Amino acid sequence: MAATEELDTLPGVGPATAEKLRDAGYDSFASIAVASPGELSNTADVGESNASDIIRAARDAADVGGFETGSDVLERRAEIGKATWNVPAVDEMLGGGVETQSITEVYGEFGTGKSQITHQLSVNAQLPREYGGLEGGVLFVDSEDTFRPERIDDMVRGLEDDAKRAGMDSHGVETEDELIEAMLDQIHVAKAFNSNHQMLLAEKANELAKEYADSEWPIRMVCVDSLTAHFRAEYVGRGELAERQQKLNKHLHDLVRLGSLHNAAVVVTNQVQSNPDSYFGDPTKPIGGNILGHASTFRIYLRQSKGEKRVVRLVDAPNLADGEAVMRVTGDGLKPE
Repeated sequence: MAATEELDTLPGVGPATAEKLRDAGYDSFASIAVASPGELSNTADVGESNASDIIRAARDAADVGGFETGSDVLERRAEIGKATWNVPAVDEMLGGGVETQSITEVYGEFGTGKSQITHQLSVNAQLPREYGGLEGGVLFVDSEDTFRPERIDDMVRGLEDDAKRAGMDSHGVETEDELIEAMLDQIHVAKAFNSNHQMLLAEKANELAKEYADSEWPIRMVCVDSLTAHFRAEYVGRGELAERQQKLNKHLHDLVRLGSLHNAAVVVTNQVQSNPDSYFGDPTKPIGGNILGHASTFRIYLRQSKGEKRVVRLVDAPNLADGEAVMRVTGDGLKPE
């Protein structure tokens, strides 16, 4: 926390401004370095010109914002973790699972299993890395009243025996019931009542992640289920589209920063809407437009199949080919076909 105490060493930041920055959640050089001048000006009550100077100085102090070699990028990417889905075919399609420092968007119609995925990943993220986990805690932003602790119970009981035993060892417990309780204790849930509240929770999530950063269970997974429900309901019609997209962009920016600063995987679910222009193929498309399309590192489309089977389609990824896999949504969680 040394950086917190040294904010007033930045040019243009005196004790009063440093206090304002800390109150607004900017308690390190890195957090200031990745902020925009307008954002810093609005939240910390400093002039925009002064905010630009502060950000520039913070970037120098934190050594961010410059060029680096491809080898440096490769070395930094070695820190990235991947959380398993419990479905080998899906993990293989995703290059090992859900990546940290990235946003993974899962979209599909009602009942396709989007919330089942966020619950399963909330369990899997807490497993040791050798069992496909991230060895960390979870933040769960619930905008549609979907989080059910009973479902976590089912999925912990449904883990493979060796993964379950490894989970018990890492949580320091001896029984299945104790593991369920321990895993629930590491899932921090907040219910979002509207889009403004949801955006505020993303900011609060950053504070909580900082609080747990040096603990035994740092935050390694952030689930937002669903990302777009409140925005879709509150901003109706073309006249409000621009404002909705602007707020959604800000929200996504906060989530991207959260994942990057804390090496956490960000998983968001998204609704779909009918696309009447589609004469061939699936007549649905995700909510959020290009704003969400560009912000999401991985886009995954869920489609209903027979019974408990679901088709998982990788629609977009920077380094992976598009593909499809089949999984089952069972009482014990996500399972292979």
